[in-house]
Amino acid sequence: MTTSVHTPPAVTRDAPGYSMMGGLPPRAGIGLKPEHFGQILQERPDVGFFEIHAENYLVAGGPFHQALSAIRQSYPLSIHGVGMSIGAEAPLDRSHLQRVAALVERYQPQIFSEHLAWSTHNGFFLNDLLPLPYTETTLTRVCAHIDQVQNALRRPILLENPATYVEFADSTLSETAFISEMVKRSGCGLLLDVNNLYVSGVNHHRDPLTMLYELPLHRVGEIHLAGHAENQDAAGDRLLIDSHDGRVAAPVWQLYRAALAATGNVATLIEWDSNLPPLAVLLDEARQAEALMTEEVKDATRTVSGAA
Repeated sequence: MTTSVHTPPAVTRDAPGYSMMGGLPPRAGIGLKPEHFGQILQERPDVGFFEIHAENYLVAGGPFHQALSAIRQSYPLSIHGVGMSIGAEAPLDRSHLQRVAALVERYQPQIFSEHLAWSTHNGFFLNDLLPLPYTETTLTRVCAHIDQVQNALRRPILLENPATYVEFADSTLSETAFISEMVKRSGCGLLLDVNNLYVSGVNHHRDPLTMLYELPLHRVGEIHLAGHAENQDAAGDRLLIDSHDGRVAAPVWQLYRAALAATGNVATLIEWDSNLPPLAVLLDEARQAEALMTEEVKDATRTVSGAA
């Protein structure tokens, strides 16, 4: 893929509503995994924050809550939903929403986020985050669902840009235009997943850097970084998979540099959900993110251009 040199957009960090979506320190965090509960409680590692998947904690008690309650006393917390199905045609599951609201009330996380995707249809839950047709009809429905969630949680939420492998032929808006209008209409913020942006750009033969600059970067409340896998589609074209099973790839780090140049330092999560490594590996990835936060990033666009 060939990318051209771009001029980063000017981003106003005190845009209306931005402070409502912040709260996490401008540091790097990691996902909180049960395999690491004991070590975290014993060693208290120097990490900016932890993030959990809401659906792993939608029960009243048990060892997960016991560990989280102890860890929450010492660290900021982000809660990331994976089952709200905000993009679905059907109404939101009110029972699920109420349970998530109770979890948010219990732990008072600095941020709550969800996905711009759908995972339910005709009463069935599909264990995936599926893409949307980017149309005015979809936009209206998604904004209504966001309003419902924000009212239930009594706070603005962040929506994550998706990693996609197919697109709808009837889309009338680009992904970035859809997200920009969604943020404007609903008052939500953007969880900028840099790996998803790179994956989708490569898969659909678009420039990830151009896509980055088309997003509402003034409303970014958190950034995600993750590893991806590479394969080929049926036509033999390059296909990237948002696998969350390895280290962050070099071009994603470089795109992250460009994001930081445009947004300033924003709380950044290292996502690693399968083939889980020792805690030290996750902390090392987090340190790399924090090192980039402290670097001069004026030449970020040139670096991305040379690596894509």
